Amino acid sequence: MKKLTYLFLIAMTAIACTNVNEASKTGAQQLLERMQVLQQKGYMYGHQDDPFYGLTWDGDTMPGTDRSDVLATVGDYPAIMGFDLGGIEMGDAKNLDSVSFDRIRTELIKHHLRGGIVTISWHPRNPVTGGNAWDVSDTTVVDQILHNDSVKQKFDIWMTRVSDFLKTLKTEDGTPVPIIFRPWHENNGSWFWWGQKLCTDEQYLGLWNTLQDRLKAEQLDNLLWSYSPNLDGGWDEERFTKRYPGNDRVELIGEDAYQWGTEEEFVGAFDKDLTFLCDFAKRNGKLVAVTECGYKNIPDSTWWTRVLKPQLDKYPISYFLTWRNYNGTDKVEYFAPDPDQVSAADFKRLYEAANTLFLKDINQ
Repeated sequence: MKKLTYLFLIAMTAIACTNVNEASKTGAQQLLERMQVLQQKGYMYGHQDDPFYGLTWDGDTMPGTDRSDVLATVGDYPAIMGFDLGGIEMGDAKNLDSVSFDRIRTELIKHHLRGGIVTISWHPRNPVTGGNAWDVSDTTVVDQILHNDSVKQKFDIWMTRVSDFLKTLKTEDGTPVPIIFRPWHENNGSWFWWGQKLCTDEQYLGLWNTLQDRLKAEQLDNLLWSYSPNLDGGWDEERFTKRYPGNDRVELIGEDAYQWGTEEEFVGAFDKDLTFLCDFAKRNGKLVAVTECGYKNIPDSTWWTRVLKPQLDKYPISYFLTWRNYNGTDKVEYFAPDPDQVSAADFKRLYEAANTLFLKDINQ
């Protein structure tokens, strides 16, 4: 009897220690471990702005309906939903895509409570010119954020507004939602004011560190940091590491990879990049993801399983995220199908594959 009591106490102590260890982990650590486990099953699918609008609808006219083009097409939500903070730095009520930050907060928390994963990007305005994130008319913006006192003060206010919003992303019991945070993306291109030709490597790293150090000082330990350059087709160790913030500052290495040109060009560059990135990530203990991707308006009815999936299947990626579905008066630009889109049947085949993970799959 004493022996049984002793063994019971040992078992209960082990359970208690496990619970304590789990409770002591940050939200970012817990998310990282969950993603590592899920990667053993396959790779997750994500969609930007999934609950806000689609090919034929606008969520502002029908809030609370839980609409989603992905849900309508395959009967399931994306495993990952992406949201953007562009405009929060200005104190605006809506982001750069006219989605209210209150709605972003609501839908982000809702997806987390479903068991989904969320990622946040930030397209801040240009703090020197007042233009948008794509205003590259001034090549001194990053330098001024780092060294010009008045611009530094403005950017400090911007970081405070980002921090204040991120702190509100909590469940009812006060638990912060774990978030994949993806700032200063596509920096090897030159279409954002923090891009390759707009700042030196040292200035870019200074910008990254300035934001990261500030948010960490605000105890935002629920952020899993993603470094995400653009499709390149020519990465090597020397080029890639020049702007890589360092293993102590990055948990996930991503890449934004769109098919803008020919299929052959896309596949060739994508294959080269994933070969390098997955090798680099393995050697440095990082996750890899395709943090943005797609084929605008998906004119190819078999693109999902004939072009994209064969590339993804070759590499140990954590997820891929297609950009938003926008159908406005100014333009039509979508990267996931709805049930009537030409690639819908092929997207269903992608969904049905054993190694592509949607919301139901990551909650099993």
